[in-house]
Amino acid sequence: MGRMAVQHSADSRTSETDSLEAVKAAQTTKVSKSSKSAKSKATTRSKTTKTTRKRVDAETARANAALKSLTGEAPAPSIPADEPGQFGRINVMDITPNEERGIYPARVELGEPFKVTAQVFIEGRTKVGATAIVRNARGKETLRRAMTCTNPGLDRWEVTLKCGEHSDLKPWEDGYAAVKRQLGEWTVTIEGWEDTYKSWLHDARIKVKVQDDVDNALNSGAELLARWAVTPDAGLPARERKALQQAAETMADESLNAEERLAAGDNPHIAALHETNPLRDGISPSQPQRFKVERPKSSFAAWYQFFPRSEGATIDPNTGKIIQGTLKTSIAGLERAKEEGFDIVYLPPIFPIGVTNRKGRNNSLVAGPDDPGSPFGIGSELGGHDTVDPLLGTMDDFKALTARAHELGLEIALDFALQCSPDHPWVKQHPDWFRHKPDGTIAFAENPPKKYQDIYPIDFNADMPGIEKEVERVLNLWIDAGVTIFRIDNPHTKPVRFWQDVIAAITKKHPEILFLAEAFTRPGMMRALSYVGFTQSHCYFPWRNTKEELEEYLPVTNGDDGYYQHNTFWPTTPDILTAYVRDNGIAGHCVRAVLAAMGSPSWGIYNGFELIENKQRPGFEEQIDNEKYEVKVRDWSKAKRYGVAKMLTALNKIRRTHPAALSYHNLTVLPTSDPNILAFARHTPAELTGTGQADTLIVVVNLDGHNAHQSMVHVDLDKLGLPTDRPLAVRDELTGREFQWGWDNYVSLAPWADVAHILSVQ
Repeated sequence: MGRMAVQHSADSRTSETDSLEAVKAAQTTKVSKSSKSAKSKATTRSKTTKTTRKRVDAETARANAALKSLTGEAPAPSIPADEPGQFGRINVMDITPNEERGIYPARVELGEPFKVTAQVFIEGRTKVGATAIVRNARGKETLRRAMTCTNPGLDRWEVTLKCGEHSDLKPWEDGYAAVKRQLGEWTVTIEGWEDTYKSWLHDARIKVKVQDDVDNALNSGAELLARWAVTPDAGLPARERKALQQAAETMADESLNAEERLAAGDNPHIAALHETNPLRDGISPSQPQRFKVERPKSSFAAWYQFFPRSEGATIDPNTGKIIQGTLKTSIAGLERAKEEGFDIVYLPPIFPIGVTNRKGRNNSLVAGPDDPGSPFGIGSELGGHDTVDPLLGTMDDFKALTARAHELGLEIALDFALQCSPDHPWVKQHPDWFRHKPDGTIAFAENPPKKYQDIYPIDFNADMPGIEKEVERVLNLWIDAGVTIFRIDNPHTKPVRFWQDVIAAITKKHPEILFLAEAFTRPGMMRALSYVGFTQSHCYFPWRNTKEELEEYLPVTNGDDGYYQHNTFWPTTPDILTAYVRDNGIAGHCVRAVLAAMGSPSWGIYNGFELIENKQRPGFEEQIDNEKYEVKVRDWSKAKRYGVAKMLTALNKIRRTHPAALSYHNLTVLPTSDPNILAFARHTPAELTGTGQADTLIVVVNLDGHNAHQSMVHVDLDKLGLPTDRPLAVRDELTGREFQWGWDNYVSLAPWADVAHILSVQ
């Protein structure tokens, strides 16, 4: 079923007399040409108030009663469903996504396309239709679209919708106030309705073909068309009302043969009206389904991580020692992130680092005199979570960094690791906040057999309200300094209720603040964290490397789970360097970048990826000479020789220019014939792109970083809403080359030439 017109004649009203005249005209062989059509004023639909609903129901009831006196059969009425659980005349059930326990609504970014499904049915063999209506936080209707029956046997209907228009405005930019006003709880209502025209047409075609009870069938159709013309809900302009009335007159003209009469109501013009402005009998709205609409970058984001102490670090030519970078030299990292097309810069903790049990290089237990320690061992006599490490600079330096980031259009995300060094000021100020062994010694953090001797675990059972209050104070301090996003380290090791209270307090005052969960844990905990306010999550993408693993994982991330857990795909992090990235060289880095950028609306890169830093520490899935424990001196002039930075830049440009990349709910895995070739498509219909044109991206990747592979790629054109009557013109967004595609397509990808195609349908 096609798009239902957004513009309707909600205020148009037709008198009972005019309705009867139209029906009478349809039942005579000689009809006066001078019948006056009802006046209609087309207006944009607004929220259906109770008063309006009662008035429309009353008018419909009067019209139906009048029609019954002529036809002996009234159209299906709209039966009020005043209580939860009551059915209307049409049955609407099992709407997805659904609110968890009726409490936690699905989450989408402003303007992000998403899919809604429902079961819609009626008794017997009568045909039904379904319409989805979107209303904003103030109850104003912003969009209505016809749903499509995708599984008749299960009465399953689907539609793609969006809440508002996509925006890239940042919280500090002019115009953001207009974005902010659109955020909050929107609703989607599914209206089931009897498709009287489709039911009639099905039977009429058969009866005309076999010449059975033809006059009754066609006269019934004439009455139906005449009623359709004057039904306010159809929202027909005067021209189309007149066309339907004329069609009714022709169908009722018994001087014509049956085929001519049927053709008056069975033609492309009428079919088009049925798509856009149908006759909807027995309209039965569902209970509104809530959707939490969040700000730009809550779902669609490109992250770039660097350590300020390494950015701009140099080697002293006289001593051979490393001179670490500062917040001032970190400006270069901001400019590199901007040049590569990223929009969020993520900084690890920038707080003073503890001395007690400080870790040395590669996580050794003993630090050398020049080892800076792990920035996650937070707190010293210089301060705690509310202090800038003096080796990096001052709070004014940090504010200057965020100001420069904002000038470049970048958001600053700050790592907030809620863990302390034994030297943290809180240890003396609040000793009851920490865990001790029976002998009174520090209960160091551990995950046997791993031990974190530089971390003093917090005991949330002792004084959680006090810890919450202090954390809220610290977060507000950094928000005042320009931070708009917090990346929370290991939130799954703290009580969910703790984060629920803290995030609620922060976002009540600063609704623009976003939270990323660095939580590699069980699905239940991941879902709970998303319920309480974590807008994005790290995930298991780094360990999904084979075709089989990716074909299973991509639809999960980009499916119903994506209404809550917004997975951010990172090929590597300071903690993660997989065997795939280690073993597949430059091609492997490019493959993982393509999969991350195109496989999820949110993705991130840890710097050094551009320099092929892929040597593992023996026995561990992390880099040797890990930046968590030392300052890295990098020669960024070498990046050009690898070409990875160029790939990252191209990927971010493709993502920005293609609406299909915006959504967690539009990915389809495509069948391929080679075990090393993975393919998937992203499709957004024309009505939801903001450009008026449908947007389809087809991504084909060779997962083998060493060998060329060839494959057939099958594209279900119907399922993706693509033309089936002509070849598809596609353009490779990575190279600019153009091809023609269809249902089945041959590809050949070699890692030394093209690791992937990203094809846009022209």
